[in-house]
Amino acid sequence: MTTIEKIKRQIAENPIILYMKGSPLFPQCGFSARAVKMIMDCKEPFAHVDILQNPDIRAELPTFANWPTFPQLWVEGELIGGCDILNDMNKKGELQPLLKETAEKYRSQEAKISQ
Repeated sequence: MTTIEKIKRQIAENPIILYMKGSPLFPQCGFSARAVKMIMDCKEPFAHVDILQNPDIRAELPTFANWPTFPQLWVEGELIGGCDILNDMNKKGELQPLLKETAEKYRSQEAKISQ
């Protein structure tokens, strides 16, 4: 399986997925820490991929997504954006409803990551 196929599968199998540096419990950069806090504050399950542990994904995802930086939040197969966009959405009250609505659609499935 190519790296792009792996990324496509991860995004398809996880309705809410965050590509980040580190993990939700141990983020490895300030932007990832802020993004994961905003997402965790919404209290909905999400998958994550530590790009530091997956250098192939770290190298390929920016080109695939046409988005050069991390973190990257994907919801239902669509790139939402990085930390600044999440912050704007959070301030406008848009992030929590988006994640809640998405999680409710997929409530019967557990977020999982296929690597």
